[in-house]
Amino acid sequence: MFKYSYNTVIGKIFIAEKNGFITHVTFKDIPAEQKETDLIKKTYLELTEYFNGERQIFDIPISPEGTPFQKIVWDELKKIPYGKTAAYKDIAKRIGNEKACRAVGMANNKNPIAIIIPCHRVIGSNGNLTGYAFGLNIKEKLLKLENMNFVFN
Repeated sequence: MFKYSYNTVIGKIFIAEKNGFITHVTFKDIPAEQKETDLIKKTYLELTEYFNGERQIFDIPISPEGTPFQKIVWDELKKIPYGKTAAYKDIAKRIGNEKACRAVGMANNKNPIAIIIPCHRVIGSNGNLTGYAFGLNIKEKLLKLENMNFVFN
């Protein structure tokens, strides 16, 4: 596995690749060999376009490591459109277990590929921002960025 870090408008991010797939986009350092691969560079470019309001959909091969349940939740998160939000309860319903709100929250917390798997788009049922593994200030910045750049279709 290779990693490389970059300074962005929302802080330092670490991007990791393994076997031709992005495995991590995180704000916390991860144990891996330091090397800026072509895929890591492409991921950073797409993230920069996202931060600049020029990209809403990522075209990066990803392979998050997690439990089967976590992967189901993460797949559902990818369906939340840019500029929109969903409640934990909504995600639980969509995966077929309305009572799994807390488990959805835990899967969100373990998401290894921030932004590309948009766990920042999940909010409380009352519309309030709730937990984010990297801090509510980053979650708020990401949501504001998307709301500023959202184009009605």
